[in-house]
Amino acid sequence: MPLDADAIRRGCRGEVTAATQLCGAELGRFKAVAAEDGPLTVACTQQAALFSQVASENNRANSIQFANIRETAGWSGDADRAGPKMAALLAAAAEVTAPAPMVQLESSGVILIYGRDEAAIEAGDLLKEHLDVTVLIAPPAAIAPPRSVDFPIAKGRITSVKGHLGAFDVVVDDFAEAAPSSRRALTFGKSRNNARSSCDIVLDLTGGPALVPADLRDGYLRADPGSPAAILQAVLKARDLVGTFEKPRYITFDAGLCAHSRSKRTGCTRCLDSCPAGAITPAGNHVAIDANICAGCGQCATACPTGAASYALPAEDALVRKLRAMLLAYRQAGGERAIVLVHDESHGAPLIDALSRFGDGLPANVLPFAVNEVTQIGLESIIAAFGYGVSAVRFLLRAKPRHDVSGLTRTVALADPILAGLGFGQARLSVIATDDPDGLIEALRTAPADAPTPRPASFRAVGGKRDVLRFALAELHRAAPAPVDVIPLPEGAPFGAVEIDTAGCTLCLSCVSVCPTSALRDDPERPALRFVEDSCVQCGLCRTTCPEKVITLVPQIDFRASRAPTRVLKEEEPFCCIRCGKPFGVKSSIERVVAKLEGQHWMYSGSAQRLDAIKMCGDCRVGFVAEQGFESYGAPGPTVRTTDDYLRDRNAKKDPDGRSG
Repeated sequence: MPLDADAIRRGCRGEVTAATQLCGAELGRFKAVAAEDGPLTVACTQQAALFSQVASENNRANSIQFANIRETAGWSGDADRAGPKMAALLAAAAEVTAPAPMVQLESSGVILIYGRDEAAIEAGDLLKEHLDVTVLIAPPAAIAPPRSVDFPIAKGRITSVKGHLGAFDVVVDDFAEAAPSSRRALTFGKSRNNARSSCDIVLDLTGGPALVPADLRDGYLRADPGSPAAILQAVLKARDLVGTFEKPRYITFDAGLCAHSRSKRTGCTRCLDSCPAGAITPAGNHVAIDANICAGCGQCATACPTGAASYALPAEDALVRKLRAMLLAYRQAGGERAIVLVHDESHGAPLIDALSRFGDGLPANVLPFAVNEVTQIGLESIIAAFGYGVSAVRFLLRAKPRHDVSGLTRTVALADPILAGLGFGQARLSVIATDDPDGLIEALRTAPADAPTPRPASFRAVGGKRDVLRFALAELHRAAPAPVDVIPLPEGAPFGAVEIDTAGCTLCLSCVSVCPTSALRDDPERPALRFVEDSCVQCGLCRTTCPEKVITLVPQIDFRASRAPTRVLKEEEPFCCIRCGKPFGVKSSIERVVAKLEGQHWMYSGSAQRLDAIKMCGDCRVGFVAEQGFESYGAPGPTVRTTDDYLRDRNAKKDPDGRSG
C-alpha cells in the first residue's frame, strides 16, 4: 500500500519513520527506535505481539500504541489519497486513555441445565466431569430415564432468574425430583411451587424466550435445542466458566448528582428506561447500578442529564480528546470533508476488514472510530465532532442488534435539531444497520457530502460529562454556519427552561427544596423564586412536587444561558410581623389566609384580636397567645371518661333495691 509520509508528518507530532517490512527484514530499525523509550506508535496491529515482545526483551519501560492503517486506509481504492486519514488514525491511537476499573466474578462451576427433552440430559453428560451439574426439565418432562444417574434430574418451570455469573438465584414452580424407580418414562414426586435454587451458570436449552437478556448477562448461555452444533458450542463455553473472572466497571456513578427522586417524588428515569440489561434499580433518592450485571452498552451514561452516570471505557472527556486528535490531524494533513464512522470491535472491525480485503475498502474521507459500544456515544461527542469540523457522523450497528439501541436513537434525535438549528443542514447523522460489507460501502457512498464546519474549533475537553458538553456546545455555536440563540428541543431533552403560572404560584418554594441541581433558587432577602437555566436538566421534580401544579417544562437550548444572570420567575413583597416588624411570609398569601378565616372559622371568631395571631411571626405569636389566654390552634379536646365516671353513672341508674333499672 502507498505511504504518504509527508502527509503523516503534517498531521502527527514527533518524528515519523517509514518502513515496508518492519516486522521482518527491517526489525532492527524497530529495535533502534523502541530502545529510545519515548512515546511510540506503530502502524501495525497484526504483529503487535511480536513488537511488544521485542521491546520487552530490549528492556523498554514505556508501552507502545498500535494503529491499523492497512485495512482501515491503505487497502482501499482511495489508497493514494489516504495520507491524511492515516495521520488521523495514528494521532488518535497516540492519545492514551486510562484503563477502566475492574470487578471480579467468582464461579465454582455449579451449573443448572434447563431443557425440554433428552438434549438437556446429553449436555449434562458432556459436562458432568467438569462441572457440578443439575438438570431441570420443563413440564411435561415426558422423556425416557437415563441408564445411570450421575447428576440430579428434576422437572419444573423457571419463573424468575436473577443475578449473574457466580451468583444466580432461580425460582421454580411445579418443581419435583425424578423418582429412581422410573421405567418407561421419568416419573416425579409431589410438585411444589416457589422452589428456590442458587447456581453459578445457567444453560438454557428450552428454545423459548430468554430468561434474562442472553447476550448481556455473564453466565447465562442459550442454545437452540434442535442444533447439536449450537449445543456443543454452549457446552464448551460453560465448561470454561470456572474460577475468577474480571470485567470492566463500565459505569462510574455519583449518587450525589442523581436526579431520580426527592421526597418520594419521582423525577428523572432516563437511565432506568434505557438499560437493556436490567442492571439499574431505584434506591431512594437515586438509582443503583449493579456493576456485576451491567453489560457496558453505555446508554444510561448517554441519557443521564447530570453526569451522575458516566462511561469509563473510556471516560467521556478522554473519548472527546481522541476525537480531537484524529480530526485535527486529518485537517492539518490536508484532509477534507471528514465522515466519522463509529463502530465497535466485535462487529464493525470485521466488517471493515472484509471490505478492505474483498472490496474497495473505505473511502479516503471516512475515518473509522472504534469504541467499546456504539451506544456509548453521547451528545457531547457528537457536538464536539462537529465543532472540530467533521462533515457527518455515521453509526455502524448490527442488522439485528444484541440489545435495544433506543438510547442511541434518542441521542441522534436530540442532536439533529441542534445541528439543523445552527445551519449545518440535514442528514448529518445517521445509523447504518448492516452485516454486509457491500451494504456498508453503499450507505457510505450515498451519504450526502455536506460541507464541513466553516470555522472549526480546536478546544481540548476537560472535566466531567456535563462540563464537556457545555464547552462543546459553546464552541459549536461559535463555529456554526448560522448561529442562533435559542433552539427548541424534543421532550426529554436535558436542557430547557421552567415557566410558572405566576397567578397560581404561592411562593411556597417546595420546588426549590427538591431541585437536585439548584437551578431553582430562593432569595434570602425577600420572597422570590429565581431560575438558572444553565443548571436545569429538565428532570421534572419541580413539576411533580409543586402543590399548585403551575410549573411547565420547556425543552430548549439557550446558548446565552451560561452567561445569563439568574432570572426571577416570581417575587412579592414580604409580610412583616405586626408586633416586631420582622418579615416572615409572603404578603399576598398572608392576606389571602386572613380573608378566608375572617368570620368563617370558629377558631378566630368571637374576638377581632384573634386574627392578629396570623399576622405575627412565630416567636411573637407564642407570646400573644399566652397574653390573651386563648388557644388559637385547636378546639377544646373531648372530655375523657374514667372508670369512676362510668361507675357513678351506673349507680345513679339503680333502683332503691339495688337492682339495675
